[in-house]
Formats: sequence, C-alpha cells, structure tokens
Amino acid sequence: MDWAEKYRPMHLADILGNGSAVRQIVDWAKTWTPDSRPLLFTGKPGIGKTSAALALARDMEWEVLELNASDARTKAIIERVAGNSSTTTSLFGAGRKLIIIDEVDNLEGNADRGGARAIADILKDAKQPIVLIANDAYGVSDSIRRLCDPVPFRAIGVSTLQKRMKEICRFEEIACGEDALSAIADSSAGDMRTAVNMLFGSSTGKTSISAGDINTAQKDERATIFDLVGGVFAGVPDRELQKLSFECDEKPDYVIQWIEESVPLMHDPKRRIRAYGRISRADVYLGRTMRRQYFTLWRYATSMMTLGVASENAGAGFRTRIMPPSRWKRMSTAKKQKAVRRTLAASLAEGYSIPESQILSQYLDLLSRFAEKDPAAFCERHNLDIDQMGVVLHDKAAAAAAVKTVQQAAKERDTKVKKMAASKKAEMRKLEEQLEALRMQEPPVPETPPAAEKLPHEEPQEEKKLAPKQATLDFF
Repeated sequence: MDWAEKYRPMHLADILGNGSAVRQIVDWAKTWTPDSRPLLFTGKPGIGKTSAALALARDMEWEVLELNASDARTKAIIERVAGNSSTTTSLFGAGRKLIIIDEVDNLEGNADRGGARAIADILKDAKQPIVLIANDAYGVSDSIRRLCDPVPFRAIGVSTLQKRMKEICRFEEIACGEDALSAIADSSAGDMRTAVNMLFGSSTGKTSISAGDINTAQKDERATIFDLVGGVFAGVPDRELQKLSFECDEKPDYVIQWIEESVPLMHDPKRRIRAYGRISRADVYLGRTMRRQYFTLWRYATSMMTLGVASENAGAGFRTRIMPPSRWKRMSTAKKQKAVRRTLAASLAEGYSIPESQILSQYLDLLSRFAEKDPAAFCERHNLDIDQMGVVLHDKAAAAAAVKTVQQAAKERDTKVKKMAASKKAEMRKLEEQLEALRMQEPPVPETPPAAEKLPHEEPQEEKKLAPKQATLDFF
C-alpha cells in the first residue's frame, strides 16, 4: 500500500505544521449555518489541504462529495453533481454533507468550460458546507474567491517532517539514522507527501536506511537545476559539467537566468565582467535559435553559459548560494498586484456601476480619499480583503486594521444573531412546556358511549295495481 495514503491524517488533530489553519477550520465547522461562507484552502501541493478537508468530514461525521481535476468539470456536470448535492440532505443519515471541490485554480480549457461560473452560482445558493482547494489563491476566478473565506496552509517545517518520518519508521520497524531523516526533510522542501514517498522508495526491501541510501536514490534521478548551477561555480570538471547540462530537464533559456543570478556574487570584478560576456554570448545564441528555429544552436548556448562561466570562475575558490532569479519574484509580485487591482476594480465597478477600466484610470484616487475617511466602512461596503485595501489606502498597516475591524464586527453580529436565535428557541420551548402543563391540569372529559345508529324508516311498499285490460271486439 502507498505510504502516502496509509499514513494520511485521519483527524484534524493529526494535521502537522498548520495549527492556525486547523483552528480556523474547526471554528467554522462548529458554528456552520447555511449563511456561512465556504472555505478556500490555499498552499503548495503536499502540505495537507485535501487531507484536512477529509479529516474535517470524518471528525464532524459528515458525508463527503469530492470533485477534483480528474473529473470533467463543465457547467452542466458541476450543476448536476455539486449543485444538487449543495441543496439536498444526506441519504445516509449524516447531519451534513461536505462538498470538496479540488484544484479550483485549474478551471480552464474546453474541458472545464463554464465551470467557474457554475461554482460561483452554487456557492451563492448552497445549503451544505463547501470547501474549495487551490494551490494558488490568485489563480482562482475572482467570482469564486470573493465568495470564500481564505484558509492559507504553510510549508511544513524541517523538524516536524523529521519527527513524522521517525514515527513512520517506528511503525514500519525500519531503522533510520538522523542523517537520513535530515536528507529527506531537506530535499522535500516542506512537502509531506514527497517526504513520505522518498522514505518509502529508499526503504523498499531494507530494514535500515542511511544517508547513503537517500543519496543513492537521488543519484538515480535526473540532474536538477541546483546540481547544474552548483557545478558551474564549484569547479566541477568540464566533462562532468557537460553531463549535468544534458541530464538537466530545464531549457537553456531557463538555466541562463539561474546562472546570471549568481554571477554578481563573484568577488573579482574582472572575472565578473568576463562571465557576463559569456552569458551575453549565450543569450545571442538563444535569440538566434528562436528566430531561426534552428535548435542545434542550443548546445552552443548551453556550453557558453556553463563551461564559459565556469572557466572564468576557475581557481577563484568561490561557492555561490544558489537562489531563484530575482526577476521571477518581481514578476510574481507584479502579477499578484495586477490580479489584486483587477479584482478591486471588479468590486468597485459593481458597487458604483462604473466600468472597470474607468475605475482604474479615473476614479481610483478619488475613491482612495473616500476610503481614508472611514476605511472600515469602505472595506465592509465593497467586501475587500487586505491586499485590495492596501491598494486603496497605500498603507498595509491601515488596510490590515480596517479588515480586522470589519471581521470583528461581523463576528459580533454573528454572535448576536446566534444568541437571539437561541433565546427565541428557549422562549418557544418554555411556551411549549407551559402549554403542556395547562393541558395536564385540565380535567379529563368523560367519554360518552356512541349513540346507537337508527335505521332509516322503511316505508311499506305499495303493490302496484295493474291497469285494467282494455276490451277488444273479436269479429272472428
């Protein structure tokens, strides 16, 4: 049996590394009403989002209906499956039915045509609890994200991963050294599923695991971008470096960005200038490759960016810290800001009946001044999150304070409504008890025997008198 499934958390208390998310889920489930907003679980794969949803249903004794990316998610299918389930009760006697829609950030293409709109319609009319799962919060359709409460999941810490791997080894009766556990935890990068699979692969047919077994398993795999970039700046021999470049699955236009990120860390300015010259020449070959569609030039670009930069760094005794290209972070930030501004414009356009393009180009500064007078009221009116309020106010602290005020006021209103409902229910129960007491005090009414049924009077039937026969003349 696959260890990732065998050791999947069965209860919310077993979810590791995301205590705040678990507490938010538990509070939501215990106080759920048909008016409660759905939850949107976000975070990288393998950190427990789907496991948390299934564990929630198990803890609450709810029936589960799951719709994931392996299913066709067209508008008709979603409305037929999830739509009917969201407004009907369970067939198996469960109190509620938890609807789990996985990978809602991948609703695209012909296979999922109309799916995002159908899910948004279901969330508005649902009478059952719904949990949506996504790897990227801003990859989710704006119409869906605005209807949900976000529950962010974080990558699991190295120490937590090591502790869990040690428990699995004890259950499987496998001896595993601390160095092996550290290698697995470091390689998995906070992904519990990957860590468990690495442990399973390394322990197959063995009763003990060492760091050498983990390294051997890793050597059998393809070279990673970290191996290649590390080899460029670590003085690896040319033949081995060329082998790493062949084994790396990344394209040259991807590799050159990683190498370029580490060149500024070279200590010698002259070496650094010459290394940039090598990268520039490699970029020329890449441009010719794409322009002419002559991909044989890729090998020259690869050799120039790897062997060329390595030759300029030879004997320098320099080992760089391998980091992803900083431009990616800037591009990611810009993409996120663009998505935030788009969703903000959609919310404001809906509230003021103004086109989104005009909101961004003409009215955003004016609306920012309105928001500064009463940020909480502005946030509540348009149902904005922290990022959107940050764009409006240009102040993250003020945006966080406004959102917190709105959330606290909403929680107080919910508490007040629940108290009123409980008070009304108690009054109804008290009234029913008083009516029952009055009913018990009334003397019993004596039962009277039912009167005998009188047969209807039968009138004597009179014999019908026959009419006298008419005399006839018989001439014969």
